[in-house]
Amino acid sequence: MHVTIWNENRHEKKNPEVGKVYPEGIHGALEQFLQAEGRTTGTAVLDEPEHGLTEDVLNKTDVLLWWGHIAHDEVSDHIVERVHERVLEGMGLIVLHSGHFSKIFKKLMGTTCDLKWREANETERLWVLDPSHPITEGIGEYIELEREEMYGEHFDIPAPDELIMMSWFEGGEVFRSLCTYQRGNGKVVYFRPGHETYPTYHHKDIQRVIQNAVSWAAPLNRPRPVYGNHDNPLETIQPKGDL
Repeated sequence: MHVTIWNENRHEKKNPEVGKVYPEGIHGALEQFLQAEGRTTGTAVLDEPEHGLTEDVLNKTDVLLWWGHIAHDEVSDHIVERVHERVLEGMGLIVLHSGHFSKIFKKLMGTTCDLKWREANETERLWVLDPSHPITEGIGEYIELEREEMYGEHFDIPAPDELIMMSWFEGGEVFRSLCTYQRGNGKVVYFRPGHETYPTYHHKDIQRVIQNAVSWAAPLNRPRPVYGNHDNPLETIQPKGDL
């Protein structure tokens, strides 16, 4: 399996606090713990040619992780179409935190993907709603993060195929924080935690959820269905008289 980690990589350059938390970038932190589990990985960032998502890169990618925030509009529509096509073909996509507002996630969801938010250093408790799901393997009843950014309902997404985790925040809001979808042959995961100024991606349970999500979203060995006009019926069609 080959995992590609895409990161906007703008906060790391503009905000020293982010650089302290993620000196190798958010993509670097994600890659580090994925590699520690024996994954074959690569990274891509916004300012690379074709945003680092060339046809060659995507064709060898089994699962793509996506983190973006302040530059969603700078992502080329052409590249979004390329990623979208690969998801329909079977590539897994894991959208993290503020990637909910990315062009690719909104295209796959067909909604605004808008929500409420507040940055107030509050506790987040992510409750496991489906302890039998492979993505929650190795996780207890909940994950507690001392400081996170609040995302609150209503989250304008389609009803998830599977709702796996629900967050409660210290200020009282709740949020659907771990959702899965199938689009074409591809599997899509949305996982909420990961504000850039907090060390969320250093948390072992958050890492475990992402590792599990990568395994779950990996492509199955099946061809994409054939669409369009089908001139060759499976059975012989007997001639019929005129109406």
